Amino acid sequence: MGVAPVVALTGSEEHLAVLGLQSLTAALHALDPAAERTDVAAADYQAGQLATWTSPSLFGERSLVVVDGVDAATEAFVEDVLGYLQEPAPDVVLVLRHRGGNRAKKVLDAARACPGSLEVACQPLKRDQDKVDFVLAEVRRLRRRIDVDAARALVAALGSDLGETAGALAQLASDTEGTITLDAVHRYHGGRREASGFEVADAAVEGHAGRALALTRHAAATGVPPVLVVAALAARLRQLAKVGAAGRGRSADLARDLGMAPWLIDKARRELQHLEAEGIAQAILAVAAADHAVKGGGEDALHALERAVRVTAAARRR
Repeated sequence: MGVAPVVALTGSEEHLAVLGLQSLTAALHALDPAAERTDVAAADYQAGQLATWTSPSLFGERSLVVVDGVDAATEAFVEDVLGYLQEPAPDVVLVLRHRGGNRAKKVLDAARACPGSLEVACQPLKRDQDKVDFVLAEVRRLRRRIDVDAARALVAALGSDLGETAGALAQLASDTEGTITLDAVHRYHGGRREASGFEVADAAVEGHAGRALALTRHAAATGVPPVLVVAALAARLRQLAKVGAAGRGRSADLARDLGMAPWLIDKARRELQHLEAEGIAQAILAVAAADHAVKGGGEDALHALERAVRVTAAARRR
């Protein structure tokens, strides 16, 4: 992240906000190792304080002012910061942490309109694939490698807390050498599990009906909405159908054309070698029926989901 006069960290995912702030701080210190940081709370703000925090330094060093809780700001802060944003101080980086909601939204609007400003989205990651992509990005940041199956297993174990997932990954990187493997994740975190839609989809596509059904029931028992499991199944089947229809070609080229990661292209191609085209078509119909059921279509949702899982598993060649 580069240095900007005003940076808005928007959204409720704390770990992404922490990463954004760390990146910004590192970039600022690269420009000015003597830069000073001030952390304040917008909810405790009193009129006139912003002018003090952003006043020129005696020795000309840059300043980083981090204002937390802009979504709970006092009216005095809103008034002062709106005035400040009309002409930000040249040697100050003002960070506005807003977790969501309409309160102080006009501060965000003004920050976005400020020339040279930067907004960092810190929205929670809800899709399993987004969490896996986060793990892969974290591994690259740590200058390490991880097997995709290991990344997915880590998300399955700790995926509801992004900060905990990142902490566990850093610990794995510290305690292991070479590529982080599935065995390493199981060794450190095998005792913890969260129900995972993509694990159901993986087991079903691989033809393991019993395991897929057990995971489906575990998901239901741990409070995972059936609609999320159906969505994971549907996503996997869509990927298979898209890759199957695309035919031959380099994975990198297909990834660009289909909007999929190259490793997903390769995975789908391997799976398609063992799947019947007619079975995939039947699975898509069964998943569509399950989608209708879990969204209030009348049929028992869990029964429809389990049927979709069985039909998907049956698509595997025996």
